Amino acid sequence: MVVWQEIDTVLLDMDGTLLDLHFDNYFWHEYLPVKWGEMHALEPAEAKKQLMPRFKSNVGTLSWYCIDFWTEELQINVMALKNDIEHLIQIRPHTEEFLEFLHRSNKHVLMVTNCHEKLIDMKMKKTRIDRYFHDIYCAHNLGAPKEENDFWVKLGQEVDFVPEKTVLIDDNLTVLRTARAFGIRHLLTIAQPDSKAGARDTGEFTAVESFRHLIR
Repeated sequence: MVVWQEIDTVLLDMDGTLLDLHFDNYFWHEYLPVKWGEMHALEPAEAKKQLMPRFKSNVGTLSWYCIDFWTEELQINVMALKNDIEHLIQIRPHTEEFLEFLHRSNKHVLMVTNCHEKLIDMKMKKTRIDRYFHDIYCAHNLGAPKEENDFWVKLGQEVDFVPEKTVLIDDNLTVLRTARAFGIRHLLTIAQPDSKAGARDTGEFTAVESFRHLIR
């Protein structure tokens, strides 16, 4: 799937790529509606009905990924609720095996994520996978989500990498299309980002079913 001799830089998404997306999906679709509904004397179904349009209007923006934005918007301590279900944070199968392979291969390995800094810290303390990366680049620090070209322009200003010799693995198809327009040549996605959900349509992108398939 990847000719590693052609790759100098490896860019890896976090949620849904390295980590199971179930933690995040469960939080937004189940746990938060229950807790927010309790504050407003709403049944979970009605709370979800009221929340979903607000979520959808922010998808793909920096606000969507911002813990502080939703804490203010919903008047609820989002970070405290995230801590309630911290036990659901899980590394996807064979992730560490793949990261160790990249380390042995002497690739420049970077995490590129839309995740808020507070959640990055929480997830790294839980999983300890940060030790495999040369650096972590957060959309909030760069001022644009990965869905926007500005993220990739600013990343290029921060990191000396050749797009034609770079591979990006990300579960978000919009992100992959934006990265492709920027010039990143090698693009892969994830067949099943959420372990509790089925495989999905990955469009025009080759999907990784197991990181073991990438190890040579």
